[in-house]
Amino acid sequence: MKAEEIRKMDEKQLNAKLKELKGELFNLRFQNAINQLDNPHRINDVKHDIARVMTVLREKNA
Repeated sequence: MKAEEIRKMDEKQLNAKLKELKGELFNLRFQNAINQLDNPHRINDVKHDIARVMTVLREKNA
């Protein structure tokens, strides 16, 4: 997900996206723990997306 796409979202959408990404990260970590994860790089991608969403939320609140 690109930062430009994230900046177009309003605060409610950003909070929903953040919740969705955190759930996805939990599921990926669980799959990794039981050795069923196909693409381990996806964990890093989701972490970066979470950081992007949190950054934009902070920018909008400031």
